[in-house]
Amino acid sequence: MNITLRQLRAFVAVARTGSFTLAAESLFVTQSALSGLIKELEQALGLRLFDRSTRRIQLSEIGRGLFPLIDKILHDLDGVLDEVANLKALKKGLVRVAAPQLMACTLLPEVIAAYGRAHPEVGIRLVDCALESVASRVFSGEVDFGVGPERESSSEIESTPLFELPFHVVFPPGHALAALAEVRWADLVDHPLITLQGQFTERLSVDLHEAMRELDFNPSTTVTFMSTALSMVGAGLGITICIPYAASLVRLYRLQMRPLVGPEVKRRFYVFTRNGRSLSPAAQSFRDYLFRYIDEHEEFAR
Repeated sequence: MNITLRQLRAFVAVARTGSFTLAAESLFVTQSALSGLIKELEQALGLRLFDRSTRRIQLSEIGRGLFPLIDKILHDLDGVLDEVANLKALKKGLVRVAAPQLMACTLLPEVIAAYGRAHPEVGIRLVDCALESVASRVFSGEVDFGVGPERESSSEIESTPLFELPFHVVFPPGHALAALAEVRWADLVDHPLITLQGQFTERLSVDLHEAMRELDFNPSTTVTFMSTALSMVGAGLGITICIPYAASLVRLYRLQMRPLVGPEVKRRFYVFTRNGRSLSPAAQSFRDYLFRYIDEHEEFAR
């Protein structure tokens, strides 16, 4: 049977009003067009839905049985369409984003707060995790997308560059490095160096070895979280290095930071999405906003 939504809506309108004239007005169609829709529906069903007379129109026995069923179908459909409209208009929705711990406690809360002022009905769930697990959470579908530094490429994960920033050295006020006009990597060897465990230090060691083969990059201490490294620096146990998007956290610990040169070593950060999986309107909106936020802030200038 070739039954259309327009025919079903015409049937419900006539059943509710008991009048072709009123039903046509409620649907913004002509009375002849409405009569045509009802006739087409009855022909498709092979049943008479209304008993007509010169004085009134009323549901047939079959029509009375079908009315609550069709009315519920249309009500449920309208609810689904309203839900879709709300999601598309960003009146509601949930976005899940994975990010490494340092980014999750510095950059992303600022972005989420700014986005929330424009889209208060969209919820952002931030999943803070280890660097190595960002891409795996994207792949598993636990999050809509992830943000983090460059990692081994995967055919299942699409990586879109977000920003690129150089390493900075972090030290307490009054430290000997503060007296230098510029801080070079070679200047760090005379001070206890605290860095992060895993790929952070491994990749940095490779980069420095390629640029300065004579430099022996050998941290005295490695820790899991940058907050631990900053606490140790604040206690006078050494110096550390980080990417300047964490400047707000460095200031919170009352520390100072300065770019490292000779050579300048940069880290590129990406947005990770799953290949073949489209984002919801809310997730796409927040992803687009993240890129705009980065472009509008000078400290992320590429």
